Amino acid sequence: MSASLNADLEFDDSGLDTWTDEDRFEVTVERLAEYAAATNDPIAAHRAGEVAPPVFAIVPVFESLMMPAVDVLPVELIPRVVHGEQDFHFRRPIRPGDKLVSRGKMIGYEGLPNGTRAAIKLECRTEDGELVNEQYVTTFIRGFDAGKAIGVLSPEHKFDESLHAQTPVATVVQHIDDDQTFRYSSASGDPMPIHLDEDVAKDAGLPGIIVHGLCTMAFTSWAVLTEVADSDVSRLKRFAVRFSKMVLPGDDLETRIWKKSAAEGVTTYAFETVRLAHGDEKAITDGLAEIREA
Repeated sequence: MSASLNADLEFDDSGLDTWTDEDRFEVTVERLAEYAAATNDPIAAHRAGEVAPPVFAIVPVFESLMMPAVDVLPVELIPRVVHGEQDFHFRRPIRPGDKLVSRGKMIGYEGLPNGTRAAIKLECRTEDGELVNEQYVTTFIRGFDAGKAIGVLSPEHKFDESLHAQTPVATVVQHIDDDQTFRYSSASGDPMPIHLDEDVAKDAGLPGIIVHGLCTMAFTSWAVLTEVADSDVSRLKRFAVRFSKMVLPGDDLETRIWKKSAAEGVTTYAFETVRLAHGDEKAITDGLAEIREA
């Protein structure tokens, strides 16, 4: 980005650490079941809408997700924002009948030569004030260096490269259906046209329609739950990823899971998800899952 543009555009730091207005969402059996079906989730309780798949937690907070960026970033930079990382911290699963209240705030950012990392914290509670989950979203503003670091960034969940010397405790192969993005868009409430319109996607410099990052994350979540948590979402304490490369409809994915550590009744797993037909290109990196003992 040009030096003049860098000089003209500034972040509004007064918007940092300021909660957005609250958004409300009522959870239904039908919406949970639709989300599970849209992500090919095989877990029976999810498919029946008895309990939410873990990544469904993004749906009630979706309206709160971009507002913190709007409060801090110049409007000219909003089209440059991409979703870099997602980190869920679960207190309990979401269930039908929950009436949820969500809000968000940008907690910090860091200027880098090729862009700026910015961290958003989201909070989801019941109307009675019970904390259901907290989420940290790392966004990346492509091509704009804010020129400083301020506040705090999202918690770390870096993959330990030494794990590659070990055999994974589990691997799961999954297929992305040709209509996956259309089903996911409806179930999640994410209408972004790069996931639905071939021409719009190509005009944006993409090879065609791409899969929502959070849809890919949902695939990895049920891979982890089925392999190392007995398909019990209530045991999942934390689930975090970094979105590395785009996934396309028709792709075959493989999620590889390693045991990282165990302490105080919680086992931590690291994982990565690759595109099998593309030289094992990593679509998801820095995956982390914390699982309570049964």
